[in-house]
Amino acid sequence: MTEVLFYHLTDQRLEQALPGLLERSLERGWRAVVQTGGEERRDALDAHLWTYRDESFLPHGREGDAEGQSVWLTVESDNPNRSQIRFLVDGAEPPADLASYERVVLMFDGHDSDAVSNARVHWKAQKEAGHDLAYWQQEDGRWIKKA
Repeated sequence: MTEVLFYHLTDQRLEQALPGLLERSLERGWRAVVQTGGEERRDALDAHLWTYRDESFLPHGREGDAEGQSVWLTVESDNPNRSQIRFLVDGAEPPADLASYERVVLMFDGHDSDAVSNARVHWKAQKEAGHDLAYWQQEDGRWIKKA
């Protein structure tokens, strides 16, 4: 079964937390796809990943040749770069084929009650589907596994 991780953002915004998680995924030799809830958010993350750190950037794509990209940004549910890990952000709905990934990460804003409620719905659905679930919450800038 796919490992489904829920990341509850409380200390940092998505733009601060996502790059580090993507970097760790790439260090594992995985390809990643980041699915956003809309094109505007996808485009903002696209710009951010090129500039989030002065001394570095995270190579990625959102259009063109997906096969050549280790990180792909999309609003769609497909997997054009054959990723092992999928990040769902900004209310993006999980694709039907979660079993095709080693890991799926659902990141949600802990200060947004709708996002928290939506995450609870997804937790229940993924548990019923038989996936391995884990819940991580930020505390003092670190991720702490809570369940």
